[in-house]
Formats: sequence, C-alpha cells, structure tokens
Amino acid sequence: MTSTTTTPQIKLKTVALPAEHGGWGFLLEPILLGLLVAPSWAGLLISLGMFAMFLTRHPLKMAVNDRKRGRRYVRTILAERFVMVYSAAILVFLAGALLLTDLAVFLPLALALPLMVIQLYYDLTNRSRSVLPELIGPVGLAAASSSIALAGGWALAEALPLWGIIAARAVPSVLYVRARLRLEHGKPVSAWPSLAAHLLGIASVALLAALGDAPWLPIIVFVLLLGRAVLGLSSRRKSVAPKVIGFREIAYGLLVVASTAAGYAVGI
Repeated sequence: MTSTTTTPQIKLKTVALPAEHGGWGFLLEPILLGLLVAPSWAGLLISLGMFAMFLTRHPLKMAVNDRKRGRRYVRTILAERFVMVYSAAILVFLAGALLLTDLAVFLPLALALPLMVIQLYYDLTNRSRSVLPELIGPVGLAAASSSIALAGGWALAEALPLWGIIAARAVPSVLYVRARLRLEHGKPVSAWPSLAAHLLGIASVALLAALGDAPWLPIIVFVLLLGRAVLGLSSRRKSVAPKVIGFREIAYGLLVVASTAAGYAVGI
C-alpha cells in the first residue's frame, strides 16, 4: 500500500519539463530538418506528437520511481496527470496526422520504436546516463525527420537519408560531450572513440552525397565538428562550464540542420 505525503510549493515546471538541454537539441534537430525540407500540416502534427512523446518521459519516470519507493507525494499526483495529458496529446496529434496522410509515413518511427523503448527502460531504471541510452535515444528521435518528410510528400528512399544525417551528427556529439565533461572534471579519457565517430559520420554523409541521396553542403559543418572535437579534447582546450558545452552543441546541431536544408534547396 502506498502512502500520500504532501510536499509544499511544488513548481509545475520541475514536474512537467525535463531539464536536459541536450535532449531538447536532439529533439529539435530532426523536427526542424523535416519541416524545412518538406513542410506540411501532417508533418507539423507529427512534430507536435514527438514533442508530447518527449515530454512524457520526465513525469513518467518521476511517477514510477515514487511508486517503487512506496510513496505518493503531491508531485507524484501531478506527474501522473501530466503523463495522462501528454499521452492524450500524442494520440490526438498522431491521429490528426493520420487523417491528413497515410499510415506509411510512420514507418521510420516504427523502425525506431525499439530504440525508444530501450531508452525508456533505462530511464525507468535510473540508468539514463549510461552510454547506451544516451546514444540510441538521439538516433531514435532522428527518425522523426524521415516521417515528417514522408508526410510532406517525399518518397521513402528520399526521406531515410535525413535520418542518417541526423544520426551521423548525434552519435559523435554524445561521445564528444561525455568525453569533454570527464576532462572538465579532471578524469582521464580517451579521445579516440569520439574522433573515430566523427570521422565515420563524415564518411557516412559523404557516401550519401556521392550516391545522390544527400547534399554535399553539410559536410563542411561535419568537418567543423571534427575540428571542435580535436581541439575540445586536447590539452589546448579552454575550460568552460558544462552548460556552455551543452548550448554550443545545440548551436552546432542547428548548423547541421541549416546546412542540410540549404543543400537540398540549392542542390549542392
């Protein structure tokens, strides 16, 4: 049996919204890219559904953890209500998108669903900071770009490379930030996993471009990202606060999105 305990002065923001800046960036990048290259009302509804899905994780984790401890605080009740509201929003937005298009647009999201489920499992078992969920979470979210493009009228073969571009940006970013934060805390770390991931990301996007499935323009930003990783993980780096590192990564992600969208628009 659970007991209800009152907690004074609960701030709704702390229950309703996750504090993770990196997560917001990894959510916004595929949504913005999809809407920029293939805008549509159905794509907008899918984007809103993804926002609601992303928001659900935080109060769900809070409610489940409180229940595990056999406690029921005021925040627990609020968290459960937010989960219900967000879940209803997911259904409404995705159903609305389905009315405007067809079920096939959800194929990329369906393919990414196992990744999202694994990340949710790690969330609910308080292991969300492990390397595996931090890697697969952004890759799962990246599928939204392809579904939004499909909703905007793109063919599947045209839409899937968007997922690849965003994933090729996200994985090196996660490895870089994890390594950089360890260095900022004076812990030993090898730069090679991050640098290798950056090189693989460049090669992957270059291969897509060579096959005619993606523009060449974002390669410039990917090379820039490699340069920031080389400098940021070297002894010549300047020490900065973790929040600064996070905001810089959001800016780099927006550069990837802008260069990719521009590349599609001008054909380079």
